[in-house]
Amino acid sequence: MIGVVPNQHITDMIASGQIIGTPPVDSAQIQPASLDLRLGTVAYRVRASFLAGHGAKVADRLEEFEMHRVDLTNGAVLEKGCVYVVPLMESLALPKGTSAAANAKSSAGRLDLLTRTITDGGTEFDRIAPGYTGPLYAEICPRSFSVLVRPGMRLNQIRFSTGAATLDDAALRALHADSPLVDGEAVIDDGLGFSVDLRLPDTTLVGYRAKPHTGVIDLDKIGHYDPAQYWEEVHSDNGQIILDPGAFYILVSREAVTIPPEYAAEMAPYLAMVGEFRVHYAGFFDPGFGHASAGGAGSRGVLEVRCHEAPFVLEHGQVVGRLVYEKMTDVPTQLYGSGIASNYQGQGLKLSKHFSAPR
Repeated sequence: MIGVVPNQHITDMIASGQIIGTPPVDSAQIQPASLDLRLGTVAYRVRASFLAGHGAKVADRLEEFEMHRVDLTNGAVLEKGCVYVVPLMESLALPKGTSAAANAKSSAGRLDLLTRTITDGGTEFDRIAPGYTGPLYAEICPRSFSVLVRPGMRLNQIRFSTGAATLDDAALRALHADSPLVDGEAVIDDGLGFSVDLRLPDTTLVGYRAKPHTGVIDLDKIGHYDPAQYWEEVHSDNGQIILDPGAFYILVSREAVTIPPEYAAEMAPYLAMVGEFRVHYAGFFDPGFGHASAGGAGSRGVLEVRCHEAPFVLEHGQVVGRLVYEKMTDVPTQLYGSGIASNYQGQGLKLSKHFSAPR
């Protein structure tokens, strides 16, 4: 069957040896349409980001680019602005027709923690070729905050699929007509358009900007950190803000989005035609996100925005990205937000789970 592989079939893939964990995969890693990947015990500090390339192994390229190794066994800090490669506890032996895509988990993306998956022979980040057999590695570059990590932490996730599962615009319009995907007009053009909300009700607060000089964030500490120590509030009373080059922002979509149980979605990370910025490091949306069947009533997409070379005026309602929908091979037996630890069901403007509620 063509589509994204749901949780019950990921369990089958583990049992059949297509997914190998050392130590064995924990059932808590299995999400409705993806598998969380775990950090191993060592991080390689490298001179630069790299891809293995055709016919080459990541381990061999590490010998070329490694500066030093960091033992993660008892926890270690990955420094802001540095690039690390961490072997993951999972490896793959995919059948010929099965490919995979990886992405940062939401909480990693909201910390501006650039986390990408690389493979032996890989020529793209976060894309695993059909039938791939071999190890997996995470490339980690903390952009705004230094982070304390330990083996077994789950910063990125992998989604498996067979065949071409993406809905074209005609299928997307038909799906929206049958089961509305947003709470307003759907802008459908090579996916479902996402716009930014800079006129939140009853407040001038529209987002947060990462402070340039902060303390370390221990990724195991949930609800622990005072947002004021790490973030500046961004206010607007006219529906626009100016993005500063090199700065990182947390904003929110104007649309409340729904992902029906039979589908999964991925946010395209960058649209060159919309301006000098990149939106969303963590782009997977699970089946059931914002859907009534999983306790949702539409959930806004949190936008992780990094401005590039020039200051840029961002205005309320401006389209900043698009959501690409894919069909599932089967409806997952577990939906997002329904009986599992889903931190962002029903969300609005929200920082990562590591921060306490803003005062």
